Amino acid sequence: MKITQFTDYSLRLMMYLASRRDRVVTVREAAEFYGISAEHLKKIVRRLSELGYVATVRGKNGGLRLGVEPDTINLGRLMREEENLSLLPCSDAGESCCPLTGCKLANVVDEALAAFLGVLDGKTLADLI
Repeated sequence: MKITQFTDYSLRLMMYLASRRDRVVTVREAAEFYGISAEHLKKIVRRLSELGYVATVRGKNGGLRLGVEPDTINLGRLMREEENLSLLPCSDAGESCCPLTGCKLANVVDEALAAFLGVLDGKTLADLI
């Protein structure tokens, strides 16, 4: 499993905002800090704003800030909201797509995913800063 670049930068942006709680941050500032395109970061901001994690401040001195406290942003929940966690095609169907009778691959992969998410469920953004 690989976390998408979108989710990676979502987490990194929120870490950046959490470490600068005393002020608003511009998209340009954060994009330059991470060396990524401001246009790409705007898409991330839009999604995080829709989810309520990031608040946007309009106007001359506008920018971004966390929309909620870092200790309320659960990493497992964020991962579920941003990632496609269907790791096998048969995970979506709820039945085996394998020609082998009694294939248990999907069960094992689902168990591994649950363990992965279980660790993240016990962590918040506050644990990363």
